[in-house]
Amino acid sequence: MAEEKKTTPKATAKKTPTTPKETVAKPAATKAPVKKAPVNKVVEEKAVEEKVVEVKEKAPVSPEPVKKAAPKKPKQKVYTSRLKQKYDEEVKKAMVEKFNYKSIMQVPVLEKIVVNIGVGDATTDSKRLDESIGQLGLITGQHPVVTKAKKSVASFKVREGQAIGCKVTLRGKKMYEFFDKLVSIALPRVRDFRGTSANAFDGRGNYTLGVKEQLIFPEIDYDKVGKIRGMDIVIVTTAKTDKEALELLTLLGMPFHR
Repeated sequence: MAEEKKTTPKATAKKTPTTPKETVAKPAATKAPVKKAPVNKVVEEKAVEEKVVEVKEKAPVSPEPVKKAAPKKPKQKVYTSRLKQKYDEEVKKAMVEKFNYKSIMQVPVLEKIVVNIGVGDATTDSKRLDESIGQLGLITGQHPVVTKAKKSVASFKVREGQAIGCKVTLRGKKMYEFFDKLVSIALPRVRDFRGTSANAFDGRGNYTLGVKEQLIFPEIDYDKVGKIRGMDIVIVTTAKTDKEALELLTLLGMPFHR
């Protein structure tokens, strides 16, 4: 009999329960950069510029903002004194009707007003002159000029070139404002005032008025006045005759005694 082959039983492996395998996301494979063949730099720059131009042409063009006009500033009114306005509107017409001027340019006007204060005691006390300068500046609204002696006078103890007073020359707006204040406020405050004299013209259309005290002007404080002083007021016009100057000043409000 043939010998029976001894067979050993194979070890049976224990079967373990299988669990579903966890799927792990594998990273995407990165492509290796493709090496480009070297290109001429000038050609690349031109290609980039052409692309930029094409993009700009295709992009929608936004409309330009409309610039709004700036609002106009209101014109500032030019200040004119009450008396100057009266001269332009009333006095000119009245003068043309009375004197039959061929042109309105022939109508006389106020040229200037000179206000002068004499300070005789300034030769001994210079403070008197400073006081008068301050008061005249308040009255006229303009800084005065010091007047000096032209000749030496021994009887008055005055030497040539010595300060003996102060004066102010007014023109334009300040002239009209001072004249308006003179005839409307200052002269009516004079005690027993009956009007100014019509005989104080010099024959060439200029008028001189004397004021005895500076207290008639509202700017002067009585308590601060060291000494009462008078002043001379010279009104210069472009009139050729005293009759024309008299009519001009009358229409402007000068209270002449009649």
